This record gives sequence, structure tokens and C-alpha cells, in this order.
Amino acid sequence: MAGRLEGMGVVVTGATKGLGREAALLMAGEGAHVVAVGRDSADGASLEAEAAGLAGAVAFHAGDVRDAETHTGAIARCRASGRRLDAYVNNAGILGPEGPLHETSLEDWEEVNAVNMRGVFLGCRAAVREMRGAGGGSVVNVGSILSLTADPFLTSYTATKHGVLGLTRALAVDYAADGIRANCVLPGDMETPMILEYFAASDDPAAARAEMEGAYPIKRIARPREVAQAVLFLASPESSFVSGAELLVDGALT
Repeated sequence: MAGRLEGMGVVVTGATKGLGREAALLMAGEGAHVVAVGRDSADGASLEAEAAGLAGAVAFHAGDVRDAETHTGAIARCRASGRRLDAYVNNAGILGPEGPLHETSLEDWEEVNAVNMRGVFLGCRAAVREMRGAGGGSVVNVGSILSLTADPFLTSYTATKHGVLGLTRALAVDYAADGIRANCVLPGDMETPMILEYFAASDDPAAARAEMEGAYPIKRIARPREVAQAVLFLASPESSFVSGAELLVDGALT
């Protein structure tokens, strides 16, 4: 079914790589005008070029999700295109350093929280302020399977992803009367630059990949486009009665 987001205005953070890039392209292909937030202008230009000829459009917006002005500026770009803000996808996130809690520095803790929690909070706040009184909309936050469980020595990342899910649930309850839905996609591991860097940093990258893939009943990790389909569903009117939900996309791992 084509044109599932025809005429809609969408903001996607962390949109120049991995899941964010696939989500931006997928939604533009379904007719949305997508404001793609990222920090790398070269990657942003590449994304815009890749989106040329799709049913919708992608406009790159340079910024850091830790800054409130990045989010308000992206929404202003959406309005400037002549579209209202229909969906806001908080995808940007970092893994951060691995290690036990007692060896985690305050600086490392704060860096992961600044992107994964502060950035999502600022995106949610900006989106809600825009959507209230404007007919509502959909907020889609990207959590993780670690929003529900934990892996060894990923304390900061795990804590922030639990926080993203809690924030999503709070938004769903608080703003339902305003027509605003909030949902959280919980992916397992994906073929993204973040995971590929994780493999590369290990002593034996091939063994690290084999161990990760072997943990999944489906015996592989996800392609970003597979997870982007879940983002698309929750952003679209097709999920009009879905709010406060977590959607696992993890190949039966959990």
C-alpha cells in the first residue's frame, strides 16, 4: 500500500545513519515530508540525494539533539514546508563505553544521558508543545531491548533506554486528551554503524558477530529497514488506537 504518509510532516533525529536513515527514506517513500536531523552535513547531503525522486521529500537539518534549538528548528523547518507536524521520531542515541558501574566515570555517564535521555526529552517536549491544540500527532521513541532487560557492563545505556520507555508511557497518559500518541520501538541488534563499530573494537570481530547472532532464535541481527517498518507503522494513522505501547522488534530474543 503506497502513500501511507501522504502529505504528512515528520521529524526524525539521528537520521543520517543506520535506523534513522532507513526510517527517513521509508517514510519519504510513503509520501511524507521528512526533516532529517543529524550532525554530519556530508551525510545529510547524501541522504537528500538518495531521497530524490521519492513520493515525498527529505530535508536535512543540522543540529545536536542535546540542544533544545535543534528540535524547535527542525519543527520550524517542517512548518516552513507547508505541513503540520504529524510525527516526531526520537531516534538519535549512543552506546557509550562498556564497563562495570564502579569504573564508570561521571563524565561518561553524563555523556550517554545527555544524548539518550536529554535529547529524547527535548524532542518530546518540542513535539508536544507543537502538537497540543493542533490536532495531535504521533511521537515515536526508539528504545532498545535493553529498555526491558540488561546486558553486562552497559549500565549507562541500559539505564537511559529504560528511561526512554518510561518517558514514552508518561507522555501517552498525559497527552492522550490532546490527540497525541506516544509509543516506543524496542529493537534488538541491527546492522548499524554503532554495532559494526562494536564488532570492530572487539579482539575478534568475527567471533563477536557470531556470538551475537547466535543468541537470536532467528540466527541473525536485524536489517535497519526491518525496524524502520515498525517506526513507520507507529508514526502512521494505521496505529491510531496504539499509544503507550512498546513494540519489540528483536527476532524473538526476549
